[in-house]
Amino acid sequence: MAWHRRPRDFNIMFAVSYRDGRTAYLTISPKVLESVNNDARKIACERQEKGEIPDGEISVVKRVR
Repeated sequence: MAWHRRPRDFNIMFAVSYRDGRTAYLTISPKVLESVNNDARKIACERQEKGEIPDGEISVVKRVR
């Protein structure tokens, strides 16, 4: 059986910190990030509304890689 390398993920990872101390992680495509003027917080809020990350008051959205 041949071993296959996983394709590189070019998305950017962000940590979403909540006021109550929890942290969630999300990845954002560079193209999507450019389309909203590099506003990762706005994307985090949109994903929160879709249920992709937990509800709660977001305090900080920070790039981690």
